Amino acid sequence: MRLTTTSFADGGAIPARYAFVEAHPETRFAFAGNVNPALEWADVPEGTRSFAVICCDSDAPSVGDDVNQEDREVPADLVRADFYHWVVVDLPAALRSIEEGEFAEGVTKGGKRTRRGPGGSRQGLNDFTGWFAGDPEMAGDYFGYDGPAPPWNDSIAHRYVFTVYALDFYRVPVRGDFTGGEVREAIEGHVLAEASVSGTYTQNPRLTP
Repeated sequence: MRLTTTSFADGGAIPARYAFVEAHPETRFAFAGNVNPALEWADVPEGTRSFAVICCDSDAPSVGDDVNQEDREVPADLVRADFYHWVVVDLPAALRSIEEGEFAEGVTKGGKRTRRGPGGSRQGLNDFTGWFAGDPEMAGDYFGYDGPAPPWNDSIAHRYVFTVYALDFYRVPVRGDFTGGEVREAIEGHVLAEASVSGTYTQNPRLTP
């Protein structure tokens, strides 16, 4: 199976249009376009009954002590953790693309409330749900796509991997407000093929050309 995107070069920098936040010279960061990128896939295996899409950043700091703190950087050698930005399941087997902006366009404080996605799909919770849990202005359930928002003082650029999974069942056996980790566990042994594209993103001015 092959996955492509016209929104950014595979392995290259992700434009702020697809990010949750972008660097700002006065306030450090500001909300960005938060538009989901376009995805298109081909060479789908026979027997595919549905697709799932996951976007994961595996460079998220595992400890937040230095995150977005003045006069310091998140060290490059800090242990990193997964942060899910997009979780969607039950995309129909006939589907071969997702349009830019079809699932998200703009930041919604408190998170998008829509569990149902286009084409009868179901949207899971992304990890902004936990990240903003203690923030009165931003707290809520964040469903569907919300783009890159690495710490503005991280010493490394983060890599975001978008993966489409061809599955052998029509409906992924997850219920309620499911997460990316729960989907990965549920589809284990049921993936007929998968394909990925990736891009990088940073808010750290020191890392920006």
